[in-house]
Amino acid sequence: MPDDFRYAGYPSAKVFDGGGHQVQHILWGDWVKVTGLAQGGRLPVHVRGTDGFMAEADLQEERLLEIVFVDVGQGDGCLIVTPDDRKLIVDAGLADNMFRFLRWRFNFLGGVRTFDAAIITHPDSDHYQGFKMLFQEPNVRFRRIYHNGIMEQVGKPFGPEAVAGGVKYVTQLIESRQDLEQFLADPARYGQKLYANLLKAALGRLAAGGDIRMLSASGDPDRPSYVEGFGTDRDLRLRILGPVSEPAADGRRRLRWFRDRPAGGSFDPGKTKNGHSVIVTLEYRDVSILLGGDLNSSAETFLLERYTGLPWPPQDGSAEQTLVEAGRRHFGADITKSCHHGSADFTDTFLRTLHAAATVVSSGDEESHAHPRSDTLGAIGLHGRGWRPLIFSTELVRSSREDEGTRRVEIGRLLEKIDRETDPERRAQLVKERDSLLDELAERNVTTYGAINLRTDGRKAVFAYKLERPRAGVAGGPSSGGTKKTITKWDIYTMERAGGGPLVYVPRGSA
Repeated sequence: MPDDFRYAGYPSAKVFDGGGHQVQHILWGDWVKVTGLAQGGRLPVHVRGTDGFMAEADLQEERLLEIVFVDVGQGDGCLIVTPDDRKLIVDAGLADNMFRFLRWRFNFLGGVRTFDAAIITHPDSDHYQGFKMLFQEPNVRFRRIYHNGIMEQVGKPFGPEAVAGGVKYVTQLIESRQDLEQFLADPARYGQKLYANLLKAALGRLAAGGDIRMLSASGDPDRPSYVEGFGTDRDLRLRILGPVSEPAADGRRRLRWFRDRPAGGSFDPGKTKNGHSVIVTLEYRDVSILLGGDLNSSAETFLLERYTGLPWPPQDGSAEQTLVEAGRRHFGADITKSCHHGSADFTDTFLRTLHAAATVVSSGDEESHAHPRSDTLGAIGLHGRGWRPLIFSTELVRSSREDEGTRRVEIGRLLEKIDRETDPERRAQLVKERDSLLDELAERNVTTYGAINLRTDGRKAVFAYKLERPRAGVAGGPSSGGTKKTITKWDIYTMERAGGGPLVYVPRGSA
């Protein structure tokens, strides 16, 4: 029979052996290969390396929108796979976690893999540097690479500046591929700057006919901007909310400098490049997901003013409520990726505007910012939607296992031996042992346990992450004679429109 591929049903599904014992637990939307004909309502299947049987009722024909928030450590990175199999990467962290995840997921050794888009939200290394290995991988190509137009330069932080009406602007933006090639033709302008050299490498990884360009929005609520190929004629739309560019007298776009606090203070380069992160909202049917980059309080107030036409700060509670309601038409979302890793640099007004039922915080170990901040987590819950707003953290989902410290000690000893070893063959063997241990840790931490999975059909949604130890049990109890083996591999949270209202978390008990 020809290959028959279907997808696991909502919210998860089970695979059984011939004796009726469960042998696999799969997540809503997982690929399932049907290997034979149905018998008694059961189909023979192959899924996640396992052969077995599934109830026909546990399978569906419709493919889902999938977002994987990868544990990239301190930084951001997620993979988007659309129902029509387009693949986008939004940020890639600082180190190689995203590369290792994608290599595992798409098997780079199997030939050229083409991604539809890479979005580099802004030039902070914990968002862009993880693309380095992807741009060096010969079997990876991109049809489009997007960025926020700001280029770090030698001398002034972002190149030429201008002041108008008390506002300072970045006036030289890298809007097109031609702009980028012209900029890179003069190494004196960027020298050893990591970001410029990364984009130079990116040019070599464009697919035939590919392009690299700036993403920005006008900030005009009557003229929304969309990523190419994801506009209003599609079920899945990618609306661009930031950065908001402002035209200069010559018609070229410019981005304003942000100050170190909304009410004033000095112009701040960090606030500026973070505040002009590429902000996109995925709108799939009735579900919206906002990816918030590294927005800060200065940028939030600017965006609220720009999109609503209302002044900041609001003068009283009534004015704030009016601002929130007007802002929700643009920034309100069912699900959000928390801005700036759970930093405390936010406004409660903007969180109220988001009013998300679920928030994902991407943060890492061994960093000096204590992200996510305790007050930020409290505020996300306070201003979230529903009686139990969900908060997910990549840092908490992936915790260290008991033997991980031992493995890291082994790696440290191998590194010392490699440094001392003079025999080429012996040194090569030690390097191989080191790489094997690193791959083992990366697979367990990143590909298996360090990912937060979001699946949606545009009507309801599931969040799930892999349990670090499967939960075993038996179906039924002694009174019913239940002796069938059961396995739970996923911690699952379902989101539905209870009573026709907005999307909220709906507890369903154990999976």
